[in-house]
Amino acid sequence: MAQETLQLLKKYKIKLNKRRGQSYLINSQILSNIIDHSQLNDTDIVLEIGAGIGTLTIPLSETAGKVMAVEQDPRIVRVLKERLDDLGISNVEILEVDATRIEFPFFNKVISNLPYQISSPITFKLLRHDFDWGILMYQLEFAQRMVAHPGKSDYSRLSVMMYLCSNVDVLFKVPRGAFIPQPKVSSAVVKIIPKKNPAVDEFFLNTCRALFQHKKKKAKKALLESFHEITIKDKVAARDLISKIDTKLIEKRVFKLKPEEIILISQELRGLMTTI
Repeated sequence: MAQETLQLLKKYKIKLNKRRGQSYLINSQILSNIIDHSQLNDTDIVLEIGAGIGTLTIPLSETAGKVMAVEQDPRIVRVLKERLDDLGISNVEILEVDATRIEFPFFNKVISNLPYQISSPITFKLLRHDFDWGILMYQLEFAQRMVAHPGKSDYSRLSVMMYLCSNVDVLFKVPRGAFIPQPKVSSAVVKIIPKKNPAVDEFFLNTCRALFQHKKKKAKKALLESFHEITIKDKVAARDLISKIDTKLIEKRVFKLKPEEIILISQELRGLMTTI
């Protein structure tokens, strides 16, 4: 894999940009593991974000019914198109767009070696969709934040959302040497199975964002300082509303709040706001 990747890059005179997340997988065993965990069949429509030169796209196309391959870099798209044409692959649709700026087409599985700089917006975006499961490559630190528990230093808004909206399993770690050029950090492959949670609506999202902008402060202070994330209220009105929330909840530091407690804060706050 490494030799083939290097030859393709040399042929097309492409220099990869690590700042844009262009580190390509060159470990065939890890690639096989990703495909095995994907459990694809010919009825699957797969979304792949950051298709690159087709390292993952091509084996996905061999089993899936269709692959929607998103790649923003026009130089890389040219390589991908020529590779697919040379191999006679016709069940791949290339979308030459920024994945953060489009409405995703229909898909039932998402399998991707994500460009790491868009991991957060893409993950939150995926949580708004209904699909069977995703097998996704992340920076190891990001994957650990996805499954972090309350009270831990890496517990975050991401941890809360993943807990409430999905089942997450870190499948295996991936060393830096599995890529060219080598990233500065290790990676991990994660399985995500989405689940519906009616409590997670726009109001909850805003409340959660407000809290975690000050995760080490008490919830009441965090809410007051970032109340503009929830609604436009002056500080006097905001302070009055916050003071009426269950004291046991708002006296806790944000990073110690369980996801269910953040839901309660959101629900209490919404109820209080309807009374004024």
